Amino acid sequence: MPSESTATPSRPAWGLRKWLGAGIALLGVIVLGLQFAQFLQANERVAQAWQAGLVAAFATALGTVPVMFSQRLSDRVQDTLFGFGAGVMLAACSFSLVIPGLTTAKAAGAGPWEAGGTIGAAILLGALALLVMERLLPHEHFIKGVEGQSSRTLQRTWLFVFAIALHNLPEGLAIGVAYAGADPLQAGTLTAGIAIQDVPEGLVVAVALLAAGYRRAIAVGLGMASGLVEPLGAVLGAAVVSYSVHLLPWGLGFAAGAMLFVISHEIIPESHRKGHEAWATGGLMIGFVIMMLLDTALG
Repeated sequence: MPSESTATPSRPAWGLRKWLGAGIALLGVIVLGLQFAQFLQANERVAQAWQAGLVAAFATALGTVPVMFSQRLSDRVQDTLFGFGAGVMLAACSFSLVIPGLTTAKAAGAGPWEAGGTIGAAILLGALALLVMERLLPHEHFIKGVEGQSSRTLQRTWLFVFAIALHNLPEGLAIGVAYAGADPLQAGTLTAGIAIQDVPEGLVVAVALLAAGYRRAIAVGLGMASGLVEPLGAVLGAAVVSYSVHLLPWGLGFAAGAMLFVISHEIIPESHRKGHEAWATGGLMIGFVIMMLLDTALG
C-alpha cells in the first residue's frame, strides 16, 4: 500500500515535466524561426538561395507522389533514372560550377594556372569533405548496404536518412553558392536543372525504400523529407560565400567536388549493380545533354 501511494503522485509530475519540456522546445523553435526570417530579410541573396532550395525540395517531394498509387518500378527503370540524375549533375558541375568558377577567379585577377589551381584544389576539398562525412556518418546504400561507424546501433530507417542527406547536401550547396555569385540567371538555370533531376530522384528514393520493406506512407514521407536538406545546404552555401567575393571560386569548386564525389561514389555504382549498365549510361547521356542545353541556352 505505501508503494502505491508514492507512485500515484509521480505521474502528474512526470506529465507536467513532459508538457513543460515540449513547451520550452516549441518556444525555442519559434525564436529560431523568427531569427532565421530576420536573417533572410537582411540577406537578399541568401533568401533567394533559400527559395531556390525550396523549389528543389518541392521537386523531390513531387517525384514521390506516384509511389502512393503504384507498387514499384522495374530495376531497369530505376537504374535509368539514377543515370539520368548523374548526367544532370555532371553537366551542372561542368557548366554551372567549374566554368563559372574559373571565370570568376580570372575576373578577380588570377592567371590561367592560378585560376585552374584554385578550382582544382576546391574540387578536391569538396570531395574530401564528402569522403570524411561518408566515413563518419553511418548510412545504408539501397543496394550495397550499411557503411560508416556505429551503424549497428541505429535503425535502418535512420541509416537511409543519413544516406539521403549525404546525397542531397552537395546539390543544396551548389544552389546556394550559385546564388551568392553575380549571375542570377545562371543560378536559376542550375536550380532548374537540379529540380528536374530531383523529380526522378525522389521517385527512386521512395521506390527503393518501399522495396526495402518500409510501409508506403513511411517511404513516401522519407522521400519527401529527403529534399529538405537542399534549402538548408543552399542557405549554408550562400551565407558562407556572401561574406567575401574571393570565396566564390572556392565555393563553386567545393560544390562541384562534392557533387562529383556523390556521382562517382554513390549514383553510378548504384546504377550499375543490377546488370543494366547500358540503360544507366543512356540515362546519363540524356541527362547530361538536357542540362547542357538548359545551361547554354538559358545561361
